[in-house]
Amino acid sequence: MVLEISSNPLKEESKISVLFVCLGNICRSPTAEGMFRDKVLVSGLADTVHIDSAGTGDWHIGRPPDVRAQKAALARGYDISDLRARQVSTADFDEFDYILAMDEQNLRDLHAMRPNTFRGHLGLMLQFSQSNDLTDVPDPYFGGEEGFQSVLDLLETASEGLLAHIRDHHFVK
Repeated sequence: MVLEISSNPLKEESKISVLFVCLGNICRSPTAEGMFRDKVLVSGLADTVHIDSAGTGDWHIGRPPDVRAQKAALARGYDISDLRARQVSTADFDEFDYILAMDEQNLRDLHAMRPNTFRGHLGLMLQFSQSNDLTDVPDPYFGGEEGFQSVLDLLETASEGLLAHIRDHHFVK
């Protein structure tokens, strides 16, 4: 998969912001948020990268991640139990440099609400993965435990790719 993303190097004191988006913000996007937050912390960039997640739908606002998502994430060392679902808003386009959808439908919904003034990157999370040809992180909500494991596998490689991209393209060396 070829990754073509424009970016501008920032001064070291500048902060990069990343928003992960799925449908209800209780499975895929909070898993991505928790996982990426941990990877950013380990990399030493926690003070320079702001991370959040949201859903395009409003069904789960204020609720914690799905219990199955929490259990699967915790088994891999990511505690997402403190996260709460929220709905994406047009204000997010002012706040975030990267808005990354988990699938094509959510990306279409985000494009529909995107203000003309947005200058960040709006795309798919799996654009940052070099280990597969998939475009969508499948929604595990109506499936079994194996779906949550698959989400974690996909997000692991994409998170590593995203972190490498941010490090390589945004911070003055």
